[in-house]
Amino acid sequence: MEASSWRNESSVSVFLIVGLSETADPQIPLFLVFLAVYLITVVGNIVILSVISSDQRLHTPMYFFLANLAVVDIFLSSVTVPKLLLILVTAQKSISYAGCVTQLYFFQLFMVVECYILTVMAYDRYVAICFPLNYNIIMSRAIRIRIVLSCWASGLLNSVVQAISICHLDFCSPNKIDHFFCDVTPLFKLSCSDTKVGEGLFMIVVVIAGMGPLIFILVTYGRIIAAVTKISTSKGRRKTFSTCASHFMVVALYYGSGIFSYIWPSSTYAMDSSNLVENDRSVSVVYSILTPLLNPFIYSLRNKQVKESLKKILLM
Repeated sequence: MEASSWRNESSVSVFLIVGLSETADPQIPLFLVFLAVYLITVVGNIVILSVISSDQRLHTPMYFFLANLAVVDIFLSSVTVPKLLLILVTAQKSISYAGCVTQLYFFQLFMVVECYILTVMAYDRYVAICFPLNYNIIMSRAIRIRIVLSCWASGLLNSVVQAISICHLDFCSPNKIDHFFCDVTPLFKLSCSDTKVGEGLFMIVVVIAGMGPLIFILVTYGRIIAAVTKISTSKGRRKTFSTCASHFMVVALYYGSGIFSYIWPSSTYAMDSSNLVENDRSVSVVYSILTPLLNPFIYSLRNKQVKESLKKILLM
């Protein structure tokens, strides 16, 4: 029998998502934990959006980008967590081929958009600190709307490319995805066809949408630090650094976990290492679930204006 006909006969229409562990039983304690995390994530980011939209003082470029980040975080967590909750409470791990590709498509979309939004937020702080007199001109409403639309367009382009590359692969038995959601690299590992082209495209995207923005952010913060050190008073330096601290914390958390998961030799996915797989799942939880959860708290707890606006809303 020819290889092509064997693939057609052995192709799978349903995948099995391992989840957070190999157990086949419901995991109610973990279900309750992740349900609480998801609800707090959604509510927390909605609160951020409400605070920004209701307070005229927060209608500035920095908070405009923060509002977009909150929207992305809601969608990003909603792509993966509901299916994970279903797996934890019912142990029903199956997902259709179409459902898997759809989940991958939207996850890649929101991941890339978040990368670019974080990059734009770094640039916004750079302009505000290094070019304060021209800040409102450089970051005008029309310009920042175009910037955000470009972030979404880049995310859409990436997700289309990744979804098409996966759709061109053959999948044979076994059909078990060693992850808690459908993503590009676990599907490369599962495919029974040549994945070199797809892996090449994926690494190009990782460099353009991941490493490129990270390098830009680091260079931007280098220039910010150089500018801040020239401020004569220590109080002025602390005040200026405080406007960047929240963003830098988010970048460190998001990119730190993302690099560990994605900037990883593709050959490791061919290794049958349970520890490697477990580590990858754990790290994926950080950037796909915990970062959207922590963003509202990091920005609100360290931001005096947001806290004041939130108090006003609560006291109304």
